[in-house]
Amino acid sequence: MQRSVETMSGNTAPAKPKITGRGRKLLYFSYGAEMLSSRIQSRCNSPKAIATARLADHRLVFHGYSPVWDGGLETVDPAPGCEVWGVVYELSFSDADSLDTWQGVRLNGTGAYFHSPAEVTDGQGTVYAVLVYKKDVLGEPTAPSQPYLDAIVAGARQQALPPQAIETLQAIPAKPAAYPVPKFGLTRQPGVLPGESCADCGSLVPSRIASPKHA
Repeated sequence: MQRSVETMSGNTAPAKPKITGRGRKLLYFSYGAEMLSSRIQSRCNSPKAIATARLADHRLVFHGYSPVWDGGLETVDPAPGCEVWGVVYELSFSDADSLDTWQGVRLNGTGAYFHSPAEVTDGQGTVYAVLVYKKDVLGEPTAPSQPYLDAIVAGARQQALPPQAIETLQAIPAKPAAYPVPKFGLTRQPGVLPGESCADCGSLVPSRIASPKHA
């Protein structure tokens, strides 16, 4: 049965549908550097951007430290009245597994990021049931490096996020990187899903990635 919602005039209108992953697909909400198409394509074989949307009652924050980017990494934190804009991608299960590796999701659930189900809403009011990556341990806030923040802003522009959302990203305090970034190591940390990298430790297994342009 289709739900209805009451409008400001007192009339009822059909509720917007909730979009979920279909078949062997799932929906992933990217609010960080994976908004940049070249970056998500370097991690997944066939990602499909299907909408821009907002995560209500959350704010974008940076914690931890990535030696790859010499700064903090993004996550979303509950914050009533705030919102975080990003991109809804449709991913195959194999692409989702690959992204887990990149995000440092661990088999025992104690990695740099963990899965969090959420609902996001696009500009037309359509709701999407999505998977969001959140950092497992926050600790003290850590400013991102300017190059990393620039990558996030570039992705937001490329995906045509609302101007106010882009301005909010640009206003985030950032610091200069102390060395050329991104910088890759060659040792995968124990417990990380087999594959290329670990989000927090910055390690890289040289398989799919040939040069820093894929970071």
